[in-house]
Amino acid sequence: MKESLELSFLTDLNKTVHLQIPNPRTPVTAAVVDAAMDAIVAADIFAFPNGRIVKKVQAKLATADTSVIALA
Repeated sequence: MKESLELSFLTDLNKTVHLQIPNPRTPVTAAVVDAAMDAIVAADIFAFPNGRIVKKVQAKLATADTSVIALA
């Protein structure tokens, strides 16, 4: 099963930007994600065409299962 952590932030231009982290370290807990997102906002190291990150909005842990289908 593949997992990715999808982080959404608001920029100073009032636009939403997303960061996707494939195969995040487990366990993924709300406290760890919240602290990491706070650190990203505080560090102010990302500049997107849609502005600089100023606020955390949402985090999602997405999982994907892949099954091979045998063909006749």
